[in-house]
Amino acid sequence: MPADVPSDAPPTGTVRLRAATAEDAGAVTEVFLASRAAAMPYLPRLHSDEATLGWITHVVLPGTRVWLAEDVGTRAVLGFASLDGTLLDHLYLRPEVRRRGIGTLLLEAVKSAAPQELSLYVFEKNTEARAFYERHGFVAVDTNDGSRNEENEPDLTYRWTA
Repeated sequence: MPADVPSDAPPTGTVRLRAATAEDAGAVTEVFLASRAAAMPYLPRLHSDEATLGWITHVVLPGTRVWLAEDVGTRAVLGFASLDGTLLDHLYLRPEVRRRGIGTLLLEAVKSAAPQELSLYVFEKNTEARAFYERHGFVAVDTNDGSRNEENEPDLTYRWTA
């Protein structure tokens, strides 16, 4: 990417968004696992890859609205976002495609689906994600000692309103 293009500028026609289907479970799981390992190495591995695939297959995909960011040429899944009502449940990208505007594209799709307000949880230590959401108008409204997540990591609730 040229030096004069902001790191969160949208990609130039190489990425498209589409609704996830049940057949995408494997690709979504790969993105989820790779992203968490790269961006949050401090998190404990609580579940096997197979258990994570089962959770994506049987809970995330059928229970939430999921968008995929897909490379137009290769059709590789680059990232995904999951919305449960007005809760942005997940937004993950492959580590190698961060800072190309793909997260912004996914977030804009989610905001369009929940145009009045969104909330989300972010681990306190995930300073890059916190900065991303703050750049997009989210405000921290609550903190927690980690008792509400299975990783037992302190987290924050962020909220965005139109």
